[in-house]
Amino acid sequence: MQRRLTDVGPGLLVPAAWAVTVGAHAGAVGRHPVFVALCVMDVLLVAFYVAGRSAMDGPVLRVWRRVLVAGLVPTLAGTVDLAVDAGSDPVLPLTVLAWVLLPGAAYLATGRAVAASPYRRVYFLAGAASLVGAGGYALAWTVGDAGVLGDPVALWSLAVVGVGQTAGILAAVAQNPGTGGGSTGDRA
Repeated sequence: MQRRLTDVGPGLLVPAAWAVTVGAHAGAVGRHPVFVALCVMDVLLVAFYVAGRSAMDGPVLRVWRRVLVAGLVPTLAGTVDLAVDAGSDPVLPLTVLAWVLLPGAAYLATGRAVAASPYRRVYFLAGAASLVGAGGYALAWTVGDAGVLGDPVALWSLAVVGVGQTAGILAAVAQNPGTGGGSTGDRA
């Protein structure tokens, strides 16, 4: 069976995106590379939506199609936020939280819809990791400026999200060879 880039791409892109995000929060990835990454993400979100629109018609795939569309809005907002060189980027934490919560909710929905084990457990764990990470990141973001929590909590929270969402997308790629990594279980 021949696999296309749309089949395995998400399995490569999700961990790469979280590595860049964690790297940016750790100070290892600068503002310009993050801007470029967001521009690439904007294009890929549209490309994956257009390429997979007709195939993404099952109950689980419709959820993921909505994630692509809904995720484009905060991604574009984050891109614009970085394009305007104002010294601070107030929209970026909201962009990050959107990409923690949108797939997190979709993984929970996928876990409810998929009966096949171990995939079901992996999807639930990916959703739970996203929710835990969202709580930690939001807390670090809101309280961190006061010096109470700050960067370590944000970094650990994003790492939890990255590991969880990477596990979820790799499970989707493994579960649905030949149907796209974003297929996450309509054939379960």
